[in-house]
Amino acid sequence: MFKIGYRTAKTAVGIAVAILIAEWIGLEHAVSAGIITILCIQNTKQRSLQAAWTRFIACLVALFYSVLFFELVSHHPVVIGIIMLFFIPTIVALKYQEGIVSSTVIILHLYTAEHITPALLLNEIGIILIGIGVALLLNSYMPSVERNLVQMQEQMERLFERIFEEIVLYLRTNDHRWDGKELTETAELIKKAKTLAFKDVQNHFTRHDSFFYQYFTMREKQFEIIERILLIVVTISHRPEQADMIADFIEELKTHIHPGNTAYLHLDRLDEMKHAFEEMPLPKTREEFEARAALFQFVREMERYLLIKARFRGMKKSAAETARPSVT
Repeated sequence: MFKIGYRTAKTAVGIAVAILIAEWIGLEHAVSAGIITILCIQNTKQRSLQAAWTRFIACLVALFYSVLFFELVSHHPVVIGIIMLFFIPTIVALKYQEGIVSSTVIILHLYTAEHITPALLLNEIGIILIGIGVALLLNSYMPSVERNLVQMQEQMERLFERIFEEIVLYLRTNDHRWDGKELTETAELIKKAKTLAFKDVQNHFTRHDSFFYQYFTMREKQFEIIERILLIVVTISHRPEQADMIADFIEELKTHIHPGNTAYLHLDRLDEMKHAFEEMPLPKTREEFEARAALFQFVREMERYLLIKARFRGMKKSAAETARPSVT
């Protein structure tokens, strides 16, 4: 299906507007303003600003070398090569190599002129400023992705709940029929959500971090623990009494959903369960001993899982108001 994206629409509008402004002012090579606009429109505000700054500085350097060599030597194709021998290393040293293409256009403009005059330099600077200005103006608005992030948060929590349900089922019945598709879905969702959350950060100049990015990073760390927990669970063939106790704990963990951070409450409950384990009779068979050892390792991993959430400062108010409460 044919679809025009938001960035495509901005690029199309930006080219036309930049050229129209340059022509209205009466600048020569007005179409170059459209080229600079294309190069400066990026998918986030911060990247657009960085692209604009990079190209502006690169163009100023290009103007300097053009004046220096074209006026002191001559307007000859060989001189263009000499300019590039100096210009490109300079831009690379400044780490502004993204501006090489747009700056080369400026160099070629000056090459076609018989003499470089102040009016010609102002013309080129005008083209640069119009191209950059239009791009920054169009990129000053970015559609909000918060609704998408909230939906991903909700989906993430449903997947966690589903995985916990399978862990409980296995601890109670040793059921092996789960295909584990939620694990793949969770891994893909975390990657996608973190990318989108980082994009959200890049669309704000006063923000260097995002609650959503922190949230999905926290879930990523918890998911790594869940994967280790599953490896422990599948080694348990014998079902001691402690297995049902842990299953009860996981059942409570997945069903208690609150807007705040309740990890410390569950940590207290886990600590009580560990003390109860210590007071129980020692295992009498090798199978029971191995199962008990695996369950103790399971408890330690669950403690790490809860500590990760305990250190998380929580979702921001605007997100919490539109999202369902987060799972511990």
